Amino acid sequence: MCAAFGVDEGELAPFDGLGWRTGRLTLLPVSDSEQALWLAKSLGDVDLPDLRFARPARATDGRQVVGGWMALRAIDGEPADAAVSTVDDLVLVSVKLHQALEHLPRPAFVTKRDDVLARADRMAWGEDEADLGDSSCARWFDLLLGATKPALLKDQVVHANLYRGVQFYTDAAPAVVNFRPFFRPPEWSAALVVVDAVTDGEADIDVMERWEHIPAWRQMLLRAVLFRLAAGALDPDADERLRERLRHAASTVSRYV
Repeated sequence: MCAAFGVDEGELAPFDGLGWRTGRLTLLPVSDSEQALWLAKSLGDVDLPDLRFARPARATDGRQVVGGWMALRAIDGEPADAAVSTVDDLVLVSVKLHQALEHLPRPAFVTKRDDVLARADRMAWGEDEADLGDSSCARWFDLLLGATKPALLKDQVVHANLYRGVQFYTDAAPAVVNFRPFFRPPEWSAALVVVDAVTDGEADIDVMERWEHIPAWRQMLLRAVLFRLAAGALDPDADERLRERLRHAASTVSRYV
């Protein structure tokens, strides 16, 4: 694998528990080759005004996935302190990013996925029956699902984890990382940023109010928190501390919508 991407094995250093990094490349394991190939093909040429992607790098023989691994080019810049960015900054990144992605067609693999997040997504949008057991997350899910209404918004390729998927820099434009595509309204992705921030204790109703000019905002907040509640109920690795934070987010959204 190292030879295929022209990497000296002795230069490798662990990267966030996910893969390996050298000075110029990040090597990441590929669990879904179809998605990895789509990312390399579709995002490689996207023009991102005021934003950056970790662009894919090809192996020496031109392949984008080799032996279950792919490579991303390193992003230049001095990372900013996490406290520098705000939830509002992340929502603005979401708006800019999804304006640049609106032309991308729906990836075929999106409908094939059956992992926890894919199932939670379909449940949140009423496309699958919500069989979540009797946990407190499930009870909040049932309560909030009754408040949902159809929203006349256009689906497109969106990033479903921007709250933890943007790196800010002191001397360069922000970088979008860890892209896992979904096909939902871009307004939902922005709402998910806020819901994740509320879950993390970094936002409250005041942030929701600042962005209420976004179309169908209350409905998107509902769908976003339903998505996280369903994932929390389905994920066997979700602990009680996370579920308590999800219940707090659900309560906060319920008071706003």
